[in-house]
Amino acid sequence: MSEYLIREIESAPNIAVRHRVAVTGGAGQSRLEHLALIDLESGAAETVDAAALFVLIGAEPRTQWLPDAVQRDQSGFVVTGTDLLQGGRPDEAWPLRRLPMFLESSLPGVFAVGDVRHGSVKRVASAVGEGSIAIRLVHDHLRGD
Repeated sequence: MSEYLIREIESAPNIAVRHRVAVTGGAGQSRLEHLALIDLESGAAETVDAAALFVLIGAEPRTQWLPDAVQRDQSGFVVTGTDLLQGGRPDEAWPLRRLPMFLESSLPGVFAVGDVRHGSVKRVASAVGEGSIAIRLVHDHLRGD
């Protein structure tokens, strides 16, 4: 999360940050008024007043399950597209004559979008847009473009 956003949240009197809590329900008449929560460490359940909810699930890419052929940066985010190039060319491990496509990883035909991608904007709208672009790129890859 951005430092400026952290400062804004910490200084807002109407925002409560809760860590390691599961939201198990919500209720209200015509808008959100209450949340049902469970503390993941103690198991304690409670209902709290709430007019809004924002969920931040963290910034860990959790890409360790990918094969080594998929290049990742030092933080584990998948490197894609032109970020794979050095001096305008992919490294010698790239097996194709064409350059990597936008959103394509170092493993041809494997695309990464959204928060898991190195250099991504880390916003839902961007991830959705990248996902729709990736579908087109998969079709191009399968056609051999």
